[in-house]
Amino acid sequence: MSVLALVKLSYFVAATLFLLGLQRMASPKTARSGIQWAGVGMLLATFATFFLPGMHNLALMAVAIVLGVALNWAWGKKVAITDMPQMVALFNGMGGGSAAAIGAMELVRWSAAGRDDGRVAAVLAVVGALIGAVSLTGSVIAWAKLDGRMDKRYTFPGQQWFNALVAVAAVACGAMALHTLALPWIVAFFVLALALGVLMTLPIGGADMPVVISLYNAFTGLAVAFEGYVLGNEALIIAGTMVGAAGMLLTRLMAKAMNRSIKSVLFSNFGGAAAGGQAIAGSMKPIEAADVAALMAYAERVVIVPGYGMAVAQAQHKIWELTQRLLARGVKVKFAIHPVAGRMPGHMNVLLAEAGVPYDLIADMDDINPEFPNTDVALVIGANDVVNPVAKTDPSSPIYGMPILDVVSARNVIVIKRGKGTGFAGIENALFYADNTRMLYGDGAEMANALVSELKALDGGH
Repeated sequence: MSVLALVKLSYFVAATLFLLGLQRMASPKTARSGIQWAGVGMLLATFATFFLPGMHNLALMAVAIVLGVALNWAWGKKVAITDMPQMVALFNGMGGGSAAAIGAMELVRWSAAGRDDGRVAAVLAVVGALIGAVSLTGSVIAWAKLDGRMDKRYTFPGQQWFNALVAVAAVACGAMALHTLALPWIVAFFVLALALGVLMTLPIGGADMPVVISLYNAFTGLAVAFEGYVLGNEALIIAGTMVGAAGMLLTRLMAKAMNRSIKSVLFSNFGGAAAGGQAIAGSMKPIEAADVAALMAYAERVVIVPGYGMAVAQAQHKIWELTQRLLARGVKVKFAIHPVAGRMPGHMNVLLAEAGVPYDLIADMDDINPEFPNTDVALVIGANDVVNPVAKTDPSSPIYGMPILDVVSARNVIVIKRGKGTGFAGIENALFYADNTRMLYGDGAEMANALVSELKALDGGH
């Protein structure tokens, strides 16, 4: 068997591991092993690539791999769970940037040689570079917003028309770069493509960030697949296609969970700082930890609703300790997860898994909503927009029509919150003013710890 045949066989095995890994990622119980299987596949594909006939700069490739692995291993070990969305956004952008760089190098190489390697390959090189460049700069802007380094939204009059003109100009320059293979057209194309990613993401508000991250993940996958065709590399084509398909499916699921179309995410102003909506009557009513502990201790059913505030406070371990004490008292406890809770898809699931919460205690929105009317206590920790009842009651609210967790239907609602501010979408939450809601003000971890201490006291100090 020739060396090339062995490399192709390795790519086939790697692709099989990618598929099996992706399939195992569908369940929380097998997700860790699925990631490991896919990682082994990527390692195999990377190693096999060194043996492709005609490969150059092998030493430089090895140095880049060693540096990349070392830096990201160190970064991955120290990154806080609250910073995971930012990390995902940056790594996704790097993938898109890599695909754009491949397209750029191929176009420059063809420009120097005065020819391309086929019209289909040339078109895909430009399309992949365009998508990859948009994913790169768009992901960087998403990272800046998630990390608090940039305001949630930047808008100006006529912004959508301006963005459309930049998009048309980028496509036109790409077409001219294909037609002429002239370096000035290639440079203009990439400048406009990179600018388009920035301009597309600037007006998108914080509430849409989970959808945006998923969308740019799909963009990166498509860009990698296109550039894989340009290079004739089956591993890139297969991996990119799977990432693109999975990203698009996840984007659609996230958009559906918010009752939003992808078009409205990209071209509307949802999630901005200035929010409309009717005035909310009533006042926020505080409660003490001792009263909350007693209320939960003698309840029959408790539902805990985690949000990004729990991640910020790193309260998931204390919340699980609280849950264990309630379970020991015979209280039926469940966790309610909204599909877009947190700053990225699955954010709350990752937090609860880290704390060791069993999967059978975690319920999705559609499953748990019918149970809220029979719930004695709903404990909301750090969640805001995903439990806001104005999504169902106020047609003038920016989040009207978004499916929410029906926490307000519970007999008693306790909200752990540091202050009286609005959520990531910048919208006032009517749940906090409801007659059956009480506010437990304080840091999430500290309040969870206080609840655990009060339950211990009720149990005689044990």
